[in-house]
Amino acid sequence: MKKNNFLYKHQKTLAPLLSLVLIILVTASITPGFLSIKIVDGHLFGSLLDILHRATPTALVALGMALVIGTRGIDLSVGAVIAISGAVTAVLTVNTDFPVWLVVLCALGTGVVCGLWNGILVSVFNIQPIVATLILMVAGRGIAQMITEGQIVTFHSDVLDAIGNGYFLAFPIRVWIAIGMIVLTVLVMRKTALGLFIEAVGANVRASRLVGIEARLLVLSAYVFSGFCAAMSGIILAADIRGADANNAGLWLELDAILAVVLAGASLAGGRIYLLLTIVGVLIIQTLTTAILTSGLPAQYNLVVKATIILAVLLIQSPKTRQWLSGFFSKNKNAGKSSAGEASTDKRSAKP
Repeated sequence: MKKNNFLYKHQKTLAPLLSLVLIILVTASITPGFLSIKIVDGHLFGSLLDILHRATPTALVALGMALVIGTRGIDLSVGAVIAISGAVTAVLTVNTDFPVWLVVLCALGTGVVCGLWNGILVSVFNIQPIVATLILMVAGRGIAQMITEGQIVTFHSDVLDAIGNGYFLAFPIRVWIAIGMIVLTVLVMRKTALGLFIEAVGANVRASRLVGIEARLLVLSAYVFSGFCAAMSGIILAADIRGADANNAGLWLELDAILAVVLAGASLAGGRIYLLLTIVGVLIIQTLTTAILTSGLPAQYNLVVKATIILAVLLIQSPKTRQWLSGFFSKNKNAGKSSAGEASTDKRSAKP
């Protein structure tokens, strides 16, 4: 009974973790050497390290997306913000003599401005989040193309090369950056009242205002943080390819970020934020991507699989589905009790 209670209480935590382990094991059975890790020139190499390496941009975007969804919002513009920040990084590196730290600061500031734009539309003008962020999603890539003048701008910078593909203590530097952001976000959200306030706004914005919580400011800060995370992801992606591609940078990454948050068990209706499980969701997505690519299937199957997973998770989270499952199991439980009661009655009646 205690075991069943433990599984019931921690089912939201165990489900993503078990899914990740299952996907890794299935992929390992399909791909020989998938679990092998070797050291070359003091750097760790292997498929598992490649998953961490490739999952870094999505993990950063998913952190911001988790906070936005926690406020009962959504940010469809993160892919466009990635393209804009990557374009700013490339153009400033090529056309100016700015030091790298200033280039990075300008690119991050661009993401903050984009997040501020989305936040003002949502929190001040009360525009629906999906519509407000759709505006920047559509216009953002056009802005990025204007910055790069419609060209793929390439650059060379030792510092940016290190951010995109360098190593520190045998691990990629970009992974360390993501770990730092994850730890900092978790500490702020769980060790201060900010996380509780944001979840309260997502659960019931009117009630949160009645108890003195400044809902508009919190919603605004969530979108600003999402823009900041997207800009950081854009810098890493631009540093990875040593260039800015306004058309393809961050393409469909908003889908991956939303899917990661949903896989973590968060509801699109807001109110709950699962940061660490969101990262597990990111690893599930990247492992799925790796499995599809290594299995020999065409790359376009990747989008179909992701969309199917989103549909399945949303159906499971649907109140009607949960009501049906609850009724189904309660019927079976009552049927089992009645069968046991009839059996005990028959035994008593059979006694002399």
